[in-house]
Amino acid sequence: MGSTSDRVSGAANQAAGKIKQAAGEVTGNDRLKADGKGQEIKGKVQSASGKAKDAAKDVVDRM
Repeated sequence: MGSTSDRVSGAANQAAGKIKQAAGEVTGNDRLKADGKGQEIKGKVQSASGKAKDAAKDVVDRM
């Protein structure tokens, strides 16, 4: 995946995870809350990966 697609996927996963967590909270579904938290963390990792790829590209471009 490219840095932009990592960042977009990351943002989407973070948003979906937060929605799942909220739905789990409202319904009292602990599994849905846990799934949402996991998806949110996955999104944060994807976003960080995209940022790291951008930073690495910047370093290479400056050489």
